Amino acid sequence: METRLPANFILRLREEFPGDVITTEPSELAEYGRDWTRVFLPAPSVVAFPRTTEQVSRLLRICSQARVPVVPSGGRTGLAAGAVAAHGEVVLSTQRMNRMEPVDTLGMTVRVQAGAVTEAVHHHCAQAGLTWPVDFASKGSSHVGGNIATNAGGVRVIRYGLTRQWVLGLQVVTASGDVLELNGALEKNNTGLDLRQLFIGSEGTLGVIAEATLKLCRLPGKADVLMFAVPDVAAVLRLFRAARTGPFTINAYEFFTDRCLARVRRHRNLASPFSAATGCHVLMEVEAADPDALAAWLMKVMEEGLATDGTMAQSSQQASTLWALREAISESLSATGMPHKNDVALPIAGLEAFCVELEQVFQHRYPGFEIALFGHIGDGNLHINIMKPDDLDKGPFLVRTREADHELFALVQKHRGSISAEHGIGLLKKPYLHYSRTHDELALQRAVKMALDPLNILNPGKVLDV
Repeated sequence: METRLPANFILRLREEFPGDVITTEPSELAEYGRDWTRVFLPAPSVVAFPRTTEQVSRLLRICSQARVPVVPSGGRTGLAAGAVAAHGEVVLSTQRMNRMEPVDTLGMTVRVQAGAVTEAVHHHCAQAGLTWPVDFASKGSSHVGGNIATNAGGVRVIRYGLTRQWVLGLQVVTASGDVLELNGALEKNNTGLDLRQLFIGSEGTLGVIAEATLKLCRLPGKADVLMFAVPDVAAVLRLFRAARTGPFTINAYEFFTDRCLARVRRHRNLASPFSAATGCHVLMEVEAADPDALAAWLMKVMEEGLATDGTMAQSSQQASTLWALREAISESLSATGMPHKNDVALPIAGLEAFCVELEQVFQHRYPGFEIALFGHIGDGNLHINIMKPDDLDKGPFLVRTREADHELFALVQKHRGSISAEHGIGLLKKPYLHYSRTHDELALQRAVKMALDPLNILNPGKVLDV
């Protein structure tokens, strides 16, 4: 539903805030009204760039009084259209809320504003020998607030868990403009419902995260980065079983298919470390490995035929080069074609059977569609990219992929998985949420939404309809 702004609404905003906070400049409306998805055209009415929680509170009070919808916006790196403003909404960008307080080295915490960039937080904490171990390819542009609002995952979930494990406290502004301080820097706080957890993963539909107290850990020690060539997904899992009992701590266990590598090489001109073609690649980062024990484990891997080839980085530069092959995949898929993206989660033990059935579905029902698979195999997360054939127009392709999504998510449901592992629901996954959530669960989610946002002004239409 298109938003009709009250008379003089934008004028009131300009009067209430400093001159650089409010903009209706067309290029900025287009830029800040969208995320990394390109399915919906951005069409916000205005973009606000608050710098403080007080300004966020004041903006939400004004919007609540006028019943004008608000779309919270961070680094806009999401892939589910959760930050799209397509109906004349106000975009609330946290771009300028990037303050980071000094690191508390005793409590191992740091408090930051929601617009702090993930990589900037890493650098800030590293000076104290600590880190916020939430890490992914978009760390150079993603915001802490967006990471929390989507409970982001990333490449090191196998070692550290999801974002919610590393958030001690939140400062949240409600739809009515009230400011909530939730938990602060407390490690223990057993005083009833943990309201903080309601807002983590809520995609901006329940409140706007303004600041967060992040839990830190020591910087990881020396890491070894290895890459293996294996024939298929079954071999990826066989190698993973061996790695689980290896003489090291696994920081990351990633895989990607030859189709992904081909797109990366085409876009970024990066070379494969292997001379022979192979069905899949595994990238593994391990810590605390005794050199002799690691060498013995690698020899055993090759002797038992768990990999057809392998390499280990001999320098930080080589390690970065191997990681680049994995981290450039999303960018390369988009640069060399039009991918229809899905990220799903499966029980790790069920990944092999799921992938076999997935291949069968597309071979029989959607011949000619190239499927590019990659993911964080160690936590059961698969990224499934359907590439648009060159001879098929965008419109018919989207019709076919919507049809394919129903079959894909029915397969996910059959294998007791989730239709979204880390990108959230937004607009793109909303029609399929029933494959992962029961009728009763959805009813409870709607009740929570209406309790916290009775006027439905916060990111309306995202996740579920009320």
